[in-house]
Amino acid sequence: MTTYLAKPTDVRRKWYLVDAEGKTLGRLASRVAILLRGKHKPTFTPHVDTGDHVVVVNADKIRLTGDKFKTKTYIHHTGYPGGLKVLTAEHVHAKNPTLLVERAIKGMLPKSPLGKRMGRKLKVYAGTAHPHQAQRPEPINL
Repeated sequence: MTTYLAKPTDVRRKWYLVDAEGKTLGRLASRVAILLRGKHKPTFTPHVDTGDHVVVVNADKIRLTGDKFKTKTYIHHTGYPGGLKVLTAEHVHAKNPTLLVERAIKGMLPKSPLGKRMGRKLKVYAGTAHPHQAQRPEPINL
């Protein structure tokens, strides 16, 4: 018996709606990354994007355990001498609450062109409103 390999034309994508209110950031991110990657499907193929679209709402009500809001740091470099920027999770959350969730989820996807395509199927919103009602996203409890 040969191993089944999905073709990009055979993939059927669904839309899922995830409510992040009161959820822990890392646990939510790992489960959403599985949905985006398609590992929850029996037709999962590593070299084909078999994942689904995911809409995350209430990203501003995400939880971090312990003292991570004050101690967890996000670092990037501008490319100029002395251009190291260090921000705490509390500062990032105050400035853009969706960024915490997006970075956590996209960091769990493959670092390749395929992973970039998977990341484009993620939509994160700070409040409960989202413009994807026409796709009829199916609420999923993680």
